[in-house]
Amino acid sequence: MTHTQFGATEPRERAQLVRSLLPGLVLCLVAAGASYGLSLLLPGVSPLIIAIVLGVLLANVVRMPAAAAAGIDFSAKKLLRVGIVFLGLQLVLTDIRDLGVPILLVVACIVTGGLLGTVLLGRLLRVPPRLSLLIACGFSICGAAAVAGAAGVTDPDDEAEEDTVTAVALVVIFGTLMIPLVPLAANLLGLGGESAGMWAGGAVHEIAQVVATGGIIGGGALTVAVVVKLARVLLLAPVVATLSVRQRRLSRTADPGRQASRAKLPPIVPLFVVGFVAMVLLRSFVPLPEAVLTTGGLLQTGLLAAAMFGLGCGVKIRKLIEVGVKPFVLAALSTLLVAALAYVGIVLAS
Repeated sequence: MTHTQFGATEPRERAQLVRSLLPGLVLCLVAAGASYGLSLLLPGVSPLIIAIVLGVLLANVVRMPAAAAAGIDFSAKKLLRVGIVFLGLQLVLTDIRDLGVPILLVVACIVTGGLLGTVLLGRLLRVPPRLSLLIACGFSICGAAAVAGAAGVTDPDDEAEEDTVTAVALVVIFGTLMIPLVPLAANLLGLGGESAGMWAGGAVHEIAQVVATGGIIGGGALTVAVVVKLARVLLLAPVVATLSVRQRRLSRTADPGRQASRAKLPPIVPLFVVGFVAMVLLRSFVPLPEAVLTTGGLLQTGLLAAAMFGLGCGVKIRKLIEVGVKPFVLAALSTLLVAALAYVGIVLAS
């Protein structure tokens, strides 16, 4: 192909790609806007949770147009990663430092123990290893964002997309169940407001679910719950980087006869993780105007809501039932494990 031909073809290919993505992308963005509007009418309910529920309902009630498939898939993968980058603007390192060394050690134990324990339980239950790992990341770190981040490096060719969808669905189901259960259990266990908030931040899966749980507990629980949760979110970067290195080794070991294609190997540190860390550092060391933080928060919410809607559209109730009871048992045990680690750690640290 000549230079002239290449130059003529490339713009056409880009335009064709944009046209293929546009219907589904617009659908996801409209759903994100609708979810945000509904969240204003339903105080305490996150637009992210509304978006994923809307996606599940739409995918299982009506037949999705084929033209929307590419854009929905793009939203579920690419927009989610951009949303994770903007999530970094929520993190201020001094707030996390102010939790103190004992609580930070508890957070590290929650994430490490939750990951290793869930993977081990998955082996005992004979749940597929990749699904076990995705459940472990989602339940131990930060819900659907962690599932997607881990899937991006452990399944770079999207060969096991159903595992990602299943793990996200389980995050939504079990994390939502935790919203009323944690305040009830905290009351029965006699935890004070601050300790109950720390437990919520250490035990509940999604940030949005933590906010809802902290709001129910009341008092100063919400603030401390969010800070503890964000400390867990901060560990997403090293976990994803570790998984990426592991995946590169597995790819080379699986095909020792020839070098694995560089295109199929995940980067050692994925670009969205670099962006996430950069945003954390920016927020922590640069005095950003309130308008910038507000805009960043809106972008994060909008992008993640669009991505959650896209992920929800991939959840087919029939297929979720077909995966069997074992992933649900693993999700329940992982929830109990993370909650127990958080409770014991908070009590000992206090």
